[in-house]
Amino acid sequence: MRTASREVRAVVIGGGQAGLATGFYLRRSGLTPGRDFVILDAAATAGGAWARMWPTLRTFSPTQYSSLPGWMMPPWTGDSGYPLAAHVVDYLTRYEERYELDVRRSVSVESVSPGDSLVVHTSDGDWSAELVISATGTWSRPFVPRYPGAFAGRQLHTADYRRASDFAGQRVLIVGGGNSAAQILAEVSTVAETTWVTLRPPGFLPDDVDGRALFEIATRRHRARQLGEPDTGGVAGLGDIVMVDSVRDARDRDVLHARRPFARLVDHGVRWTDGTESTFDTIIWCTGFRPALSHLSRLGLRGPDGLIPTHGTQAIKEPRLQLIGYGDWTGPASATLIGAGRTARELVAGL
Repeated sequence: MRTASREVRAVVIGGGQAGLATGFYLRRSGLTPGRDFVILDAAATAGGAWARMWPTLRTFSPTQYSSLPGWMMPPWTGDSGYPLAAHVVDYLTRYEERYELDVRRSVSVESVSPGDSLVVHTSDGDWSAELVISATGTWSRPFVPRYPGAFAGRQLHTADYRRASDFAGQRVLIVGGGNSAAQILAEVSTVAETTWVTLRPPGFLPDDVDGRALFEIATRRHRARQLGEPDTGGVAGLGDIVMVDSVRDARDRDVLHARRPFARLVDHGVRWTDGTESTFDTIIWCTGFRPALSHLSRLGLRGPDGLIPTHGTQAIKEPRLQLIGYGDWTGPASATLIGAGRTARELVAGL
């Protein structure tokens, strides 16, 4: 039997970087964490998706451009490269403690129901709120494209990858053209025979361009589109793979060569479009994620593309719902550390 609904001004669903940044600005606006708003997170520990990523993953920007509002991420001194995932997890853990954001952990949000107030149904009872801010991200919804045929070997997604040594001596197919694919390829190619498949030729950024530049370009594109100006295309013409040290090393070893997609899976590997076949022990799908929005299904807001139409971060058909941290459709670069902070500031300022 459910307990009576607890009432607050706002419920933030998700305690990762977007949820924490939103909590920071709600607190700064005069709301008290735990009394006026709550942050609910399904995970038992802090760090959001960063806590579930592989240990050698690097951020795409230096610490001064990978920080949430109010407190700069401490400098990374481990080596000359960008911070490792564990450094980000430590920062996010200390961040929520620093601002006493009172994140309620191991609380799964089952659904959100409409009514005079929005009711958030959770594994720990119900919350009634004037405003719901969804910040559940994408990591819990890995995407794997469908191909005809079947592969008898091991298959895993970026979300399941942990270390290159697990594939020592194997023949590994890596599918996907983004930063995760490039970093995983760079690592696995040091211990295994790798083949890389991408939909289009991978775009490598110049060595001196990092995630900060990508954010600024994405922001300018977003503003131009809002003003009705011609679409600049964003970073499409520049590239999107950041040349972190491991990827540069892979380039120096001449392993950053990609093939176009195969035609089908076969028992021992894949069949290419020319009819030839290749044998693999493992396929790693670095094919991205989809927004985790199932908890909002009762609101009936999704469009034909599976996303919820928004004006900025506000759901068009349900103004009491805000979304942050899912990508450019909920704020320019809002799925990045720096982007989440800037989007959260605009979200709270508009309430």
